[in-house]
Amino acid sequence: MKNKLIPLVFVFAAALSVCAGKPLTDYVNPFLGTAPLTDPADIGFNPPWRVWAGLTFPGASLPNAMVQLSPITKFGSGAGYEYENTEIHGFAHSNKGHWNLCHIPILPVTGEVDPQNFASPFSHQRESAHPGYYQVYLERYGINAELTTTLRCGFHRYTFPKGAEEKLVVNLAVSNERVTDWDIKPAGEYAFKGYQDTREEVCFYAVANHKIRKIEMLKNERGDLPVVVFEPGDGPLEIKIGLSFVSRANARMNLEKELAGKSFADVKKAAAKTWENLLSKIQVTGGTARQKELFYSCLYRSFLWPALRSDVNGEFVDARNIAVKTNFLYYTLPSLWDDYRNKLVLLDTLSPQVSTDVIRSIIDQGEKTGFIPTFFHGDHAAVYIAGAYLRGARGFDVNRAYELLLRNATVEGGPRPHIAEYISQHYISTPDIPNPTVETKAKAGVTKTLEYAYDDYAVALLAKELKDTANYDLMMQRSRYYTNLFDASTGLMRGRLENGEWVKPFDPQFPYYEYLYREANAWQSSFFAPQDVAGLIGLYPSPAAFEQKLDQLFTIPWNPNHIAMNINSFIGQYCHGNQPDHNFPYLYYFVGKPEKSQKILNEIMARFYGMGQDGLALCGMDDAGEMSSWYVYNAIGFYPFSPADPQYLVTVPLFDSVKIHLDNGKTFSLVRKGHGEKLTGLALNGKPLTGYFLPHAAIQNGDRLTVTAK
Repeated sequence: MKNKLIPLVFVFAAALSVCAGKPLTDYVNPFLGTAPLTDPADIGFNPPWRVWAGLTFPGASLPNAMVQLSPITKFGSGAGYEYENTEIHGFAHSNKGHWNLCHIPILPVTGEVDPQNFASPFSHQRESAHPGYYQVYLERYGINAELTTTLRCGFHRYTFPKGAEEKLVVNLAVSNERVTDWDIKPAGEYAFKGYQDTREEVCFYAVANHKIRKIEMLKNERGDLPVVVFEPGDGPLEIKIGLSFVSRANARMNLEKELAGKSFADVKKAAAKTWENLLSKIQVTGGTARQKELFYSCLYRSFLWPALRSDVNGEFVDARNIAVKTNFLYYTLPSLWDDYRNKLVLLDTLSPQVSTDVIRSIIDQGEKTGFIPTFFHGDHAAVYIAGAYLRGARGFDVNRAYELLLRNATVEGGPRPHIAEYISQHYISTPDIPNPTVETKAKAGVTKTLEYAYDDYAVALLAKELKDTANYDLMMQRSRYYTNLFDASTGLMRGRLENGEWVKPFDPQFPYYEYLYREANAWQSSFFAPQDVAGLIGLYPSPAAFEQKLDQLFTIPWNPNHIAMNINSFIGQYCHGNQPDHNFPYLYYFVGKPEKSQKILNEIMARFYGMGQDGLALCGMDDAGEMSSWYVYNAIGFYPFSPADPQYLVTVPLFDSVKIHLDNGKTFSLVRKGHGEKLTGLALNGKPLTGYFLPHAAIQNGDRLTVTAK
């Protein structure tokens, strides 16, 4: 298999090619995150299920594209592809790694088709992937399948055995969504078109280089199964498929605009060049071959979502399910609960136009539904939009965004459930439920209170910029509501009943999906106040007491009897396998002990990325690039500790030097002196930098940061 992480032959070859200056795309391993974790020592308990260890896909896509063309080994799984599986059921045209999408799955076949079982065995030894390209040999049919993509189109090339009948199963009755309707029809001698209706209608228009003999319908447990039968033709069967979320006519238009007259080699080369241009925005020197592979694989993975939804003519289906046309590119909603922490900051820095259009898309959704949308939990579009504006983004109407964010923060019925209670009581209460379990559903009141307080802080930052003093004062006051759930007797954040009493009994190590906390236990929730770390420390008897509590976070062993599906891979009680505590390792900075933070950061990077027997697992779900972006930032030596603020906490990078090439023509550089874990000096443009925070303006101005460690 190409691009595996572990084999020594690969590592040696990679080390040699570093000196030769090989393309950065050659460091990318699209299989990273596709394999499971199986060792209880890595997981923290004996799992009764397949542990989420990436949920990524290895297929072909461009950055933030409409199409993600990838193999499906198991429908209903996170990304449709699980490394340990042995059969391929089709190649689907959309993917996020989140148990959804996987639209329009197709599979080339030969001979008589068994409609109940037409999947093909495959081997990783005859499978390869590269940014913008995927290849696999389908053993059942003797077909070599190759895939590449443009923004809105998939390009398939299938090399059949000589003389074999060429067929294509178009399995429209299945996806990772619930399919409610579908259709397929001929569109001339060489083309077919149709749609698949799930939560949204996905239209397609396909053109082949071999003549279509017929489209026949076989029967299986889902009803009709379309099979396209081709006349024999010269060379491999090539199929170009345009997608659109508006119409079949637009799908054809997308196809003709992006693929007309282009060969498979042309498109594959262009895809690799697009990725090379993006990856080249961060260039690193030093470090090991493995660290470079992990770094560029994570950087690649950070730019696959959100996904484009505008067609080449600018049309898209808006939040009202109406086809409209605007002066910006429309994108899907980001995974805001996950990636507001780091990935969206990275997107804003390296792809500012995409980020601006994502924000304009969010505003468009907000104006048509009444509220800025959220994803899963919290109201973190506030953090994303405020942070982008403070970092200098000006391509969106900040006043329109601000009005909507204020509405989110004050009006019940939007993305902040229980906001009226939060406003009146200054916290969100927890119902008194006897004997709660991991799966007990309630308000997740502790997590909501902490997250709303941070979101309020983000709104306050915008209010200050827009000179709305009254709302700035109000939102800053609300940003301290997190203190109302601090239990001094335990030193942790704890649920309160409506009458103000603490929830009893209280086990700070027990994880909940949605009772006291959201996908976390008390330890994984209690230190979340990035807007006010000084205030958080002030809740303890002394900074030393706070430091001692942090020490407990990272040393109290995980109880292997506490099992939750997406909470795994621990350092003490700290869980890197899920997002809620991802900025906790940095808290030692605030008590003057950055070396303690660095030791933990280095352990996380070394232990939890490229795990398992094949070196292809992550410690948890990648969550549309959040897990990957965490690695990217820490590898280059700074992290958006509070993503609403235009600054970064400086850490010791893995690499000797880092160059970040920006769209404004400037290049920010970072140089590491020394190889220890203890920061002993920071200098910006040769002058000492006070404190540990790097202003975003220094990056935008193309400054030079020197990090000295011993």
